Amino acid sequence: MVITGRVQGVWFRANTQKKAKALDLTGWVKNLSDGRVEAVFEGEKENVNQIIGWCKKGPSFARVDDIQIQWETPTGDFSTFTITY
Repeated sequence: MVITGRVQGVWFRANTQKKAKALDLTGWVKNLSDGRVEAVFEGEKENVNQIIGWCKKGPSFARVDDIQIQWETPTGDFSTFTITY
């Protein structure tokens, strides 16, 4: 998933990590150099859909303009949800 808008400097990554962990999802989230945020989620499809819904709004100071979602086959490579730099 790639999120476009005012999504850096508004605690988007930290809040995404908190929400993902609460939903028992694994994967990662990171800032991109062009101001967007990229995230990968693995877990139960219902929980992934919940985090997608959350990412469409983001934390209170964020402004989400667009989300690009690419569904892939889960790899099982992740043991937790991390913020990547």
